[in-house]
Amino acid sequence: MTRRTTALVVALALLLSACAAIETPLGDLGGDAGAEQPAQPPRAVTAPPAETATVVPAADPAEATLGVTRILWQEAPVVLVAPSGDQTAAAAAATAAADLPAPVLLLPSGTGDAGTVTDELGRLGVTTVVTYGTVDDASLGDVEVVASTDPDAAPEVQPPDPLPQVVVLTGTDPALAPARATAEAAGARVTESGTPDPRADSAVVQAIAAEPVEHVVAVGEEFGDLERLWWRTQVAATGVELPGGGQVLFPGRRLVALYGHPGTSSLGVLGEQGPEESVERAQQLASEYEPFSDEPVLPAFEIIATVASSFPGTDGDYSNEAEIETLRPHVDAAAEAGVYVVLDLQPGRTDFLTQARLYEELLRLPHVGLALDPEWRLGPNQVHLRQIGRVDAAEIEEVADWLAGIVREERLPQKMLLLHQFRMSMITERETLDATRDELAYLVQMDGDGAPGDKFATWDALKQDPPEGLFFGWKNFYDEDTPTFSPEETFAVEPKPWWVSYQ
Repeated sequence: MTRRTTALVVALALLLSACAAIETPLGDLGGDAGAEQPAQPPRAVTAPPAETATVVPAADPAEATLGVTRILWQEAPVVLVAPSGDQTAAAAAATAAADLPAPVLLLPSGTGDAGTVTDELGRLGVTTVVTYGTVDDASLGDVEVVASTDPDAAPEVQPPDPLPQVVVLTGTDPALAPARATAEAAGARVTESGTPDPRADSAVVQAIAAEPVEHVVAVGEEFGDLERLWWRTQVAATGVELPGGGQVLFPGRRLVALYGHPGTSSLGVLGEQGPEESVERAQQLASEYEPFSDEPVLPAFEIIATVASSFPGTDGDYSNEAEIETLRPHVDAAAEAGVYVVLDLQPGRTDFLTQARLYEELLRLPHVGLALDPEWRLGPNQVHLRQIGRVDAAEIEEVADWLAGIVREERLPQKMLLLHQFRMSMITERETLDATRDELAYLVQMDGDGAPGDKFATWDALKQDPPEGLFFGWKNFYDEDTPTFSPEETFAVEPKPWWVSYQ
């Protein structure tokens, strides 16, 4: 045998020996191919609601939890059950729901029918019920019952897929904790709201806007009809807020405004200085009101966009319409500083809607509202300062329809629609106005000037028979009032004004 042949034989022997050496360890790692693998825990199954908006009746906590379970849960191997009348037991079940995860069901108190709960256990395919408090096991049907006092006895459950696209709104009542826990265990985003309108609370708005929303479930009929609920949720989902937070103007804030036309001091104090200086002046004025208000007091501008004229002008309407470029510096400075803006119209012989359309670009901004001044709304043969103008409610509603349409289209926060008035005749059929629109906050500003007695007489007259939902504002004049009311005196007016404007 040659040396090369001998080396080849040795190498082959070593290779075979190595293969034999690793045969047993590889077999150990693989285990017995026929052995049974450990069983996986059963999985809970949830799904988004079939509808974009759903309202769950919540006459009592048992109804609320059952409703949430029916909407979000499809399969639940384990369910937590407590008596509806035992708040301590219900709260304990709610605390445990997210850890399992599992829905909570509350048995009706007293002689209430437990059949709905039993039926729901069957629908969910429940194998084990964990009870909290005193529960009649016989009322639960053919399931394994485990007492919460034996926590190790509850089987493990694989969590369901999360539902971040589903927002569940509830009130703040602690009794709704099981319903909230059931929604959270299902993987939905749960938000407590102290008001039926989710736009009204900044924290709720930001919570909703954190991720895209495809479905909303509201627990409690106070959240309103489905169309309104979905609209409000869509607005909240934008995350765009008003100065001071939230997306509803009142009652979350009071506003104190400088009134006038940019660059024209004779028309009001807003025109006595530039945009940045006007911001500072409005901020200082608002701060003087804060000690006398339970709500935040924020600065505002009331900018005269169209100015009543003693001459007909080229268009014959006795009104001078400012260019948007003239107003833009004040509007932009206000946006940067958190100042609310209202554009005021003095239309002369034309109508309010025709002039409002000129400023649509600005009115599409979230911090800009609209004011209508009927004093300067002339009839065909009238001229300013000889007659006091007037407008009927139907024309105001035309403007409101158009303005609300912008809010709807852009999904904007609520806009103010301010109406100037110091005589009842200035707005005919005022009682027919629809001041309950979701998109708008209607406010009548008392424009009377003079001695305190005269102003209060005007105020008392304007307060009579207002349409539902109407807010009231007050105007102070530096020159015409004798004397000008102080902030304390102004906020002592009853009812306290939501809006105060200074000319």
